[in-house]
Amino acid sequence: MIPVHAIIAHRPFTISRSDVERRLRNFLPEPFDDHFVVVGGRRYPPKQVIAIVTGLDRADFNTHQARQILRRLGFTVGRRSHATGFRAAGADRDPSGATEAELLRPFMGQWVAQRGLDVLVAATTPEAVVEWLERHNQQADAMFRVPTSEADASGIAPA
Repeated sequence: MIPVHAIIAHRPFTISRSDVERRLRNFLPEPFDDHFVVVGGRRYPPKQVIAIVTGLDRADFNTHQARQILRRLGFTVGRRSHATGFRAAGADRDPSGATEAELLRPFMGQWVAQRGLDVLVAATTPEAVVEWLERHNQQADAMFRVPTSEADASGIAPA
């Protein structure tokens, strides 16, 4: 993918998709209100991503600018649906039609905290998940370790 050349806060930047992915490896996503970008299977606030990549203060640019740059880099950007505040029993698909299993596949082997179908945070230890929830004053409906394979998920012994 071709790098994006952008002027942010009156400063020129050249940002590539690989730069974004590499720099975010050691950052857990912060909670987001409406807008998000998917990087490495995780939903991040767009302003968090651009701030990390550029070193700029988040007050120096707006969400629209961040979303536009990330979309140009080929990342999926979206907006949370506030149509329903809860998940109805048996509702195992998100608005895009993805099943819960499909949404959890990028987190195989990790601990996740989930609210409805949204993965709030994923980390390698349950302690890291709890610490993130406390630091960001968030509550989850569930916290669990996503199985490392389909066989682990089904509980069937290998043949």
